[in-house]
Amino acid sequence: MLEDRLLVWKFKKGNKDSFCRIYEKYRDNLLRLAMSFINETGTAEDVVHDVFVSFIHDIEKFRLTGSLKGYLATCVANRARNVNRKYKRMQNLSSNWFEPLKRDSENPSQWITCSEDLKLLAGALTKIPDNQRETIILHLQGGMKFREIAKYHEISIRTVQSRYRIGLKKLRSILNSQVEK
Repeated sequence: MLEDRLLVWKFKKGNKDSFCRIYEKYRDNLLRLAMSFINETGTAEDVVHDVFVSFIHDIEKFRLTGSLKGYLATCVANRARNVNRKYKRMQNLSSNWFEPLKRDSENPSQWITCSEDLKLLAGALTKIPDNQRETIILHLQGGMKFREIAKYHEISIRTVQSRYRIGLKKLRSILNSQVEK
């Protein structure tokens, strides 16, 4: 956290290398977070890049009051949510939208299984309420603490924990019913 404050301060003073360090430090985590919301590689990359571009443009007004990681994760979640809303408006959500993650691997059968599992999980995530889905993704994929999520949503920590617990219970139920078929 201290390193982040120093990097932001240096970037505000014109040090471009400090922004590169911030980008390298958080890019992969933010991309995984965006993929959890969107599950389409190109769009997820666009979301992350848009967040960093906005960060650059607004750096003069930016004040780091908490965790930089939490701030960037929240920005990615908001932008990804907007992309999902736009997509849902354009057409009904179909299972074809969630394409499996493509990776180069020594063991292609392992990635096929992983991709199928990700597709099942992504489909199940669309079936739970937005507030529960977002809480689960921000906590598990975004690495945000319940306290940070509560502060962002301006709700109590107990509400966040409840959304998380109930959302996981619903996910288990949905996934178990799909496995039994």
